[in-house]
Amino acid sequence: MTTSERELNFRAKKTSEKISENVHIVANDPSLAFFRIQEHVRKVLPPLLEKRSEVLRLQNNLQGHCYDMEYALSAVKNIEGSESILRNIQEIAKSSVFLKQQLKFEDGKNKSKRESSRNSMYKRFSAHLTLDFPELPDFSGAMRDTGYMMETIMTTNRREHNVQQNSVGELQRSHTTLH
Repeated sequence: MTTSERELNFRAKKTSEKISENVHIVANDPSLAFFRIQEHVRKVLPPLLEKRSEVLRLQNNLQGHCYDMEYALSAVKNIEGSESILRNIQEIAKSSVFLKQQLKFEDGKNKSKRESSRNSMYKRFSAHLTLDFPELPDFSGAMRDTGYMMETIMTTNRREHNVQQNSVGELQRSHTTLH
């Protein structure tokens, strides 16, 4: 073998090795690619599934919060619509407080009238009539009755006068305090 044959042989061997290596790479490249893809999927898939489930859970929570917000918004709109009703309630409350104060005042006046009628001058006078006129016992009872009748008439007149004044005052007062 000559040098040129050796050289040719060497080049043919080198070329065939390179062709064989390239054929081996081309033949195995798809399987290697699939192996790398499988390896990548095995590493990435579990965290990806966790993220997906977390996103779904957050989506459900967000949808629930959206429903809550819509419900709260409708409740606020309904409250805005009930403004006139609340004003009526406020007016009724004012008038009921005023009427309660009037009743308390009237009760206090009636109580003081009852106490004053117990200590009335006519009653005291008629109680002492028996002491002043011991010789006229029949008239002392009549005098007591007359004192009682006088007290009743005067109390009735005072009440009528106070009722007339109060009714005018109540009308004026109710107009100024409630409106």
